Amino acid sequence: MRVIRSITELDLPRHGVVGLVPTMGALHGGHTALFRAGRSDSDVLVASLFVNPAQFSEGADLAQYPRDLERDLALAEAEGVDVVFAPSTEEMYPPGFATWVEPAGAAEGLESEHRPRHFRGVATVCLKLLNIVRPEIAWFGRKDAQQVAVVKQLVRDLNLAVEIRVVDTVRDEDGLALSSRNVLLSPSEREQALALPRALATRDPARARAILTAAGLTPDYVEVADLDGPTLAIAARVGSTRLIDNIPLPEGDHS
Repeated sequence: MRVIRSITELDLPRHGVVGLVPTMGALHGGHTALFRAGRSDSDVLVASLFVNPAQFSEGADLAQYPRDLERDLALAEAEGVDVVFAPSTEEMYPPGFATWVEPAGAAEGLESEHRPRHFRGVATVCLKLLNIVRPEIAWFGRKDAQQVAVVKQLVRDLNLAVEIRVVDTVRDEDGLALSSRNVLLSPSEREQALALPRALATRDPARARAILTAAGLTPDYVEVADLDGPTLAIAARVGSTRLIDNIPLPEGDHS
């Protein structure tokens, strides 16, 4: 497995399918599912490891985001990743950087109302990664359903020559969606966080909100939105850790 730090060194063979799994590191079983999907359909599988500061609204949130490069590299290699692109912030946003993608549409509401400029950062870094790696296929996780919708919109609106594939949310045995932020939860907070999958299981915003409130959580939102079809999406803080989750709803179910 090659580890590449600079854009100029990323010279990939073009005789087969190049696949990309963009990540911010702190890899877990959800990323493993993405790597396995990518490995089966790629001749060259690239994973990016880049904690993108442009998509964080709070400096403290960026500072506490978990990082473990050595562990991430070991996991990526074990899953058959061929190339890891792990640039520095300066490599991705050099001095004088001043061009941003400002998405509307799928980027409006939900996360945008609570994380200003979040999707500006997501759309910009995804466009950069897609242009740098130039994959035929890129894989994203359904857990970040609004992000997936924004990336698909980006690809469509800017006529990018890449296919976006989505892998279902991977959950722990107790139902909690795997997330890099789960390691920040204390044991009692981890138990409290189980209110999220219980709330989603109702498939009803009002009942979901009641479950979260009863568990002592104050949600940022509990809403049905069109994210590749009707989706019940929730976000809530468990202690100081903000978690998001969602579940697709049957067509026509807009409770």
